[in-house]
Amino acid sequence: MSSVQQLSTVKVRRMEVCDLEAVLDIERTAFTMPWSRHSFRNLLGRSDADLWVAIIEDSLLGYAVVWYGGGDAELGNLAVAPVWRRQGLGRLLLDRVLKCARDRGSRRLFLEVRTSNRPAQALYAQRGFQPAGVRRRYYRAPAEDAMVMCLDFSAAEGAATWSVRPAPR
Repeated sequence: MSSVQQLSTVKVRRMEVCDLEAVLDIERTAFTMPWSRHSFRNLLGRSDADLWVAIIEDSLLGYAVVWYGGGDAELGNLAVAPVWRRQGLGRLLLDRVLKCARDRGSRRLFLEVRTSNRPAQALYAQRGFQPAGVRRRYYRAPAEDAMVMCLDFSAAEGAATWSVRPAPR
């Protein structure tokens, strides 16, 4: 089965407590300063946050975390299992986040990304995010600046850059 065919069978659903082990496994491979189990459990209980997982059959392949406040949203975390990277899964999760943020009435969606993470920056730019600033030495281990990116939903009104499209078949 090709990766495109496999991607068409991916289901995105809300994260549950039973997903935490698999989420933490991906978290540890994706980030040098991974979030704790407590952080994820805390977010699962909040009404101002959405946590999503991407699954094929019983395999958890990636996840995304977004929270809301003051009319804006922030993508706090998005990660994909190493063998599934660069196959469209990150885009699928990001599109779910965009739809949910829009449905909740968010005006803008912010995120931080390592300045060296060009693939992630390209994905976000494809969906209409623009550079909005730099947070100096935001990341540790290794120390690195973060590029702040923002998608202004009102500026993207009607633009195909952020609309949710079905996975190609």
